[in-house]
Amino acid sequence: MKIKILAIALLTIGLTSTNAQAQTEIQWWHSMGGALGEALNGLANKFNASQKDYKVVATFKGSYPESMTAAIAAFRAGSGPNLLQVFEVGNATMMAAKGAIVPVATVMADAKEPFNPKAYLPTVTGYYSDVKGNLLSFPFNSSTVMFYINKDAFKKAGLDPNKAPKTWKEVLAAAEKLKASGQQCVYTTSWPSWMHIENFSAWHNVPIGTKQNGMGGLDTVFTINSPLHVRHIAMLGDMSKKGLFTYAGRTNQGDAKFSSGECAMFSGSAGAQAGIKKAAKFDWSINFIPYHDDVKGAPQNSIIGGASVWVMGGKKPAEYKGVAKFLAFLSQPEIQMEWHTGTGYVPITQASYELTRKSGFYDKNPGADMPVKQLTNKAPTENSKGLRFGNFVQGRTVIEEELEEVFAGKKDAKTALDDAVKRGNEILRQFEAANK
Repeated sequence: MKIKILAIALLTIGLTSTNAQAQTEIQWWHSMGGALGEALNGLANKFNASQKDYKVVATFKGSYPESMTAAIAAFRAGSGPNLLQVFEVGNATMMAAKGAIVPVATVMADAKEPFNPKAYLPTVTGYYSDVKGNLLSFPFNSSTVMFYINKDAFKKAGLDPNKAPKTWKEVLAAAEKLKASGQQCVYTTSWPSWMHIENFSAWHNVPIGTKQNGMGGLDTVFTINSPLHVRHIAMLGDMSKKGLFTYAGRTNQGDAKFSSGECAMFSGSAGAQAGIKKAAKFDWSINFIPYHDDVKGAPQNSIIGGASVWVMGGKKPAEYKGVAKFLAFLSQPEIQMEWHTGTGYVPITQASYELTRKSGFYDKNPGADMPVKQLTNKAPTENSKGLRFGNFVQGRTVIEEELEEVFAGKKDAKTALDDAVKRGNEILRQFEAANK
């Protein structure tokens, strides 16, 4: 009897060991910390619990530029992740990394996983597709810039808390009253280039660059020194001088200034909602970004930010099958609804948006559907469907350096934007020469 029990025990151990060995690991490098990182890990854990063949291992690898640089270096060294989260300005760089990536459309087709690009929001898929419409990377944490107000601060200043400023004229008027009421930080922004150059351009239907904002060819040049751009940045410089605009930094530093109550008005990612909900001790609202009401056709539509997930090259067939399973899992309306409602990022499919609406979430959380409405405010034009500039990580840094000169009162807006165009075009020419 003891021999039989021992034999059964050994068989059980052997089967358990075999199952553990058979499980294929999918390495996913990402750049999300805090509440967003917790939500991302939750998705990986839910997928892992839903089946036994694959295990997604999510690893935080620092900021977007850091994780992208690390992944490309690891690929060249013959290692690295299966999946990499890359922010939208890294698109052209990833596309040019020959052999480093496998198009998502190819991965899904090879694995015979159900996949319909038309199920995704057009403003999302257009950003991550090639000229033929094939999806290159998987839309994941898609967001857009939104305008937030502290309703309690508005009440204190004698402003209507239920009427957020719609135009920049109204922002200026509200800013004056908030300042007079004792508010030290009146308005701030996260991601200044993304908000005040990239989304500003789309929202007013003016180009950021030639060749459909870079989507039509590598021989593009920047056009962000137009009279409208100069006027807008000059306005921000003047607001900064008067204490109506507080510069927070180049990335998401403005989020904390708003959620802590320090600043009364704020422009930042739709994805900032998760952190604001967690930290804010005041009543607040999310709204469309302001526009200049003397610009014909404005407002147009905003463009997405956030990031997509790229499939890295050089992996085993079994790993690509697991990747396809995981991406199919992430596409499910229920999973997308969970991600959307928990983080504030937009639902990437129409089905998930409709499911969220029918669930009553938008009725209970007024304004939560505003990012989708802003992205789809009007059909995208060549100026408002997105951008694809080579080495735009460096290009955006140049823009931000020049904006900082204006905010600090060291340069006038015209000089700064002329310099941004000149320096930015040099980066574009380097990228073009390297990828002919």
